[in-house]
Amino acid sequence: MDADNLVQMANRIGSFFEAMPDRAEAIEGIALHIQRYWEPRMRRELLAHVDEAKGAGLSEIVRAAIDTYRANLEPVTA
Repeated sequence: MDADNLVQMANRIGSFFEAMPDRAEAIEGIALHIQRYWEPRMRRELLAHVDEAKGAGLSEIVRAAIDTYRANLEPVTA
């Protein structure tokens, strides 16, 4: 999956949670959604985009979720 598509998907998730009145809860919700519903390959590619392209195109709230909960988003390697 290409980075542009992952960015679009992450931003749509961010838009949904951004409407929540509690910002900390919204940021946690974004991270939990990505952790639970994105396969490890998608999470790995999104994190690579953050590292390589400084997260270009990601909304501010999605960046905050990734920065805050990055350890939880890292796929477990066997």
